[in-house]
Amino acid sequence: MDLKLNNKVAVVLAASKGLGKAIATALAAEGARVIIGSRDEVELSKTASEIKQLTGNEVIAIGVDVSKADEIEAFIAKAAVAYGRIDILLNNAGGPPFDKFEHFDDEQWQKAFELNLLSFARLSRLVLPHMQKTGSGRIINIISGSVKAVLGNSVLSTSMRMGVVGMAKLMADEFGPYNITVNNVAPGLILTDRIKHTLPKDADPEQALQEKAKSIPLGRIGKPEELAALVAFLASEQAAYISGTTIQIDGGANRSIF
Repeated sequence: MDLKLNNKVAVVLAASKGLGKAIATALAAEGARVIIGSRDEVELSKTASEIKQLTGNEVIAIGVDVSKADEIEAFIAKAAVAYGRIDILLNNAGGPPFDKFEHFDDEQWQKAFELNLLSFARLSRLVLPHMQKTGSGRIINIISGSVKAVLGNSVLSTSMRMGVVGMAKLMADEFGPYNITVNNVAPGLILTDRIKHTLPKDADPEQALQEKAKSIPLGRIGKPEELAALVAFLASEQAAYISGTTIQIDGGANRSIF
């Protein structure tokens, strides 16, 4: 299937590794002009080179801490100048720590808010004029499967991700007249470094992962490339009638009907 992403300009956050890197690679492979952002500029530049080698397409790396408003503004300004437009925004950020509610203070709640909710709002607001100008666009948020089925000790993550779900629904209403779609992707267990933080602290990581996989109907943990394929489709012209929704990708692990 031709996703018609050739020469579309895609901005991908938290892209130096993990899901962000896989998504940036998938979009570049489809012909998109990809701009990646992350706090780790050294790793980010390395990732850009790796994606170029894999896909043959140039990738621009721009350092950014998405929890800081001034850095976000500078990042989007540079990204917009690079190719003169922005067609796709992939909102993504590292998750907050896992622990019980009683262990988090105001500072940790504020950090989680700035990183996992406010950054998505800021980035979306800044790309909106560029998408309005071209009369189309895609905003895709990477959240968590915990918005559908609560994950233990994920109170910070779940609270902020639920905020993103509500925000995306209203954004889809407002942005629809401009042919801009807004969707969320909610991963379950995907094989990234982030998984390790969800495992019991005293458990053997390999054994703990095998135990978790037993509760997944497909009998295994997902690959970043599988999630990236879904994002690439949502970014495409073929997904033009999908908006305001949250799509799980978890191998069937969530037992909820709705």
